[in-house]
Amino acid sequence: MIQDIYPSKIDNSFKNIKPEDEDFILIFNEEDKIYAGDDERKMRFLTYADLKTDKTEEPFSVVYLFSVDDKRYFLLNSYTQNLVRDSAGEYYTIREIRDRFSGEDDVNIFVAFTAFHLWKWYRDNKFCGKCGTVLLNSETERALTCPDCQNVIYPRINPAVIVGVTKGDSILLTRYRRGYRHNALVAGFTEIGETLEETVAREVMEETGVRVKNIRYYKSQPWGMAQDILVGFYCEADGDVEIQMDENELKYAEWVKREDIVLQPNNLSLTNEMMMMFKSASTECF
Repeated sequence: MIQDIYPSKIDNSFKNIKPEDEDFILIFNEEDKIYAGDDERKMRFLTYADLKTDKTEEPFSVVYLFSVDDKRYFLLNSYTQNLVRDSAGEYYTIREIRDRFSGEDDVNIFVAFTAFHLWKWYRDNKFCGKCGTVLLNSETERALTCPDCQNVIYPRINPAVIVGVTKGDSILLTRYRRGYRHNALVAGFTEIGETLEETVAREVMEETGVRVKNIRYYKSQPWGMAQDILVGFYCEADGDVEIQMDENELKYAEWVKREDIVLQPNNLSLTNEMMMMFKSASTECF
């Protein structure tokens, strides 16, 4: 999955530091696209040295994001077109990054996804929601603070479930009405006052009309593309297994035999791993 970058390891602890020449500066434009070069199917991000115009002082504002092994990554606080002078690079959507570099540069895909998550949070939180004052970066933690009312805003993380609903040697596969075009599983966001298990039962019922039982936790995954933490569950169909598909959400929902499952084209998502596990395992495991 996208976070499986071993032997590399991310260190996301907060540090109030300034960049050095070899550190990477991640740049997103007004369309939420990230700037990167393509070096033989490897992503190449610009360094601080690439962007500096005056070696004696910082010519633009950046904030430290995280490190992967000995590489440090910073975010350009605001998009400035004239900073980008590297003609070898271009802007990619996060989905394009996923499709173009999967299997070739999975560490930097994870870097891009995680940076995108933080970029969206910084971009969408400019003013205090209580009093309207311009927010400031905290100097002690990953947070935005209001200098007037002392309101503190932390990065937003959306909890969502991925559900493998099984019926003997079949699993319930779906395809979204909009967006990602490959096979998927039932998925949805947790609502206020709801447990994750209740989310599983509700989302399966809403999207397919199927009741479920024996809900079991499988694994979780950070998914920066949508600022999510995805939580995977398997469960079994309970009673009537006739599908009543929500056509506003889905364009396809069918029971599919394990040997007939068509996987997604890359191994980055929790959804694909869950489909792969069911496809390759014996019925007794589920």
